[in-house]
Amino acid sequence: MKILMVLTSHDTLGTTGCKTGFWLEELAAPYYAFKDAGAEITLASPNGGQPPLDPKSNEPDSQTDATHRFEADAEAIAALAKTVKLSDISPANFDTVFYPGGHGPLWDLAEDKLSIDLIEGFLAADKPVALVCHAPGVLRHVKTPAGRPLVEGRKVTGFANSEEEAVGLTDVVPFLVEDELTALGGVYSRGPDWGSYVIEDGLLITGQNPGSSAAAARALIDALKVKQAR
Repeated sequence: MKILMVLTSHDTLGTTGCKTGFWLEELAAPYYAFKDAGAEITLASPNGGQPPLDPKSNEPDSQTDATHRFEADAEAIAALAKTVKLSDISPANFDTVFYPGGHGPLWDLAEDKLSIDLIEGFLAADKPVALVCHAPGVLRHVKTPAGRPLVEGRKVTGFANSEEEAVGLTDVVPFLVEDELTALGGVYSRGPDWGSYVIEDGLLITGQNPGSSAAAARALIDALKVKQAR
């Protein structure tokens, strides 16, 4: 299995003066689900190089066994410091793509034509795509071959409005993931705040929040196994 993981390059939380970026658990938990399954993993971002880490994702309350494992893994840290530029990535070289969240993707990846083209390319090649937490917002401009919103009529999930309200950023983010997916015609559903909740609809896999990261990664691995067994 060759798995691409796409991270944000955006580090500014609106006009708050605070920093943002990717959420560590949403990288670490899937990374080890993939690694332990024997996958070859490539990390990428719009700008390449070291992507910004949301500092809140590395506070004690947000740390997990997976984040501790990642931070102690010299190979993983080295790969993170040298992410490949999206402009150098082709879906033809990978079996699937996984998008970790964090607030950063709402500003850059959601509007990035390379990212949009990448997702459309994976799906056109009959390859599954998975996104977790805020990353389903990256789908806002992704289209079907007929030019319709990708999520229209599809079952999806993503960071809930109530979860955004709980972290106090409802009026800071450029858009709310739940509202955007619904406005695009997605059949949005959710589980309890902060609980693991993953939805699969064909080749599209979405997870609600950080706690859904590992389950979304396992669902993606299972989807690949099914595809390879055909």
